[in-house]
Amino acid sequence: MEINKLNEMATQVRRDIVRMVHKVQSGHPGGSLGCTDFLTALYFEVMDRKPGFDMNGVGEDIFFLSNGHISPVFYSVLARSGYFPVSELSTFRHINSRLQGHPATHEHLPGVRIASGSLGQGMSVACGAALAKKMNNDTHIVYTLHGDGELQEGQNWEAIMFAAHHKIDNLIATIDYNGQQIDGPTNLVMNLGSLKDKFEAFGWQVLEMDGNDMNAVLAGMAQAKAAAGKGRPVCVLMRTIMGKGVSFMEGTHEWHGIAPNDKQLEDALTQLSQTSYGDY
Repeated sequence: MEINKLNEMATQVRRDIVRMVHKVQSGHPGGSLGCTDFLTALYFEVMDRKPGFDMNGVGEDIFFLSNGHISPVFYSVLARSGYFPVSELSTFRHINSRLQGHPATHEHLPGVRIASGSLGQGMSVACGAALAKKMNNDTHIVYTLHGDGELQEGQNWEAIMFAAHHKIDNLIATIDYNGQQIDGPTNLVMNLGSLKDKFEAFGWQVLEMDGNDMNAVLAGMAQAKAAAGKGRPVCVLMRTIMGKGVSFMEGTHEWHGIAPNDKQLEDALTQLSQTSYGDY
């Protein structure tokens, strides 16, 4: 995709997010909006993907969403990139829908490889998948996305240590570094200190990028891909603004997990102009 089409797609994804959570008055718009540019770039430009969906992902790049509560952006990007009909977005969080509040596997939704309702597990799964690719002489990359508050879970650091020890250099883990979590700023809930210093101390190659500028995301992920395969796993610290694109949601944990009312939805959609892709 050209950069202007990627930006337009990101705007459409943001429209999908606010409409989905508004309809059922439930969901997580803040982190979803903040990660929209990254996931749009990942699925429409960065990853080497095959048509259709194969759970094993042999011979292609694969992605694991660890911070599964941002399912609205994940579902929108999956639908918009062809994994299932865009019209199915209208069933988000409905009873018996394949689009549950947190991604699950028993509904067999194309594009979803792990259930990620419980935080802190994605890094461990990604290590296993990346090692499997190495054992199968598959040179493709495993990508992951994690919340910064999620890194307060200890299992992450076991997996981070494991990845460096085993030289899992086909793994690129991106951290949504927005400084917010459900109960407030991360530095007040449990200060993370310097994530760059921590990952480097654990033996990772660490890069940084602006996650809300499409050009920066493309350049950052190109740099990450270039760093892969050189003996160390790669961490991308991605600075984002929670709620990006909707002014009254930006920069606060208060929109971590609440839905806009009718007036707020109208305001949000006014800020997010209609696109050529069209609403579901």
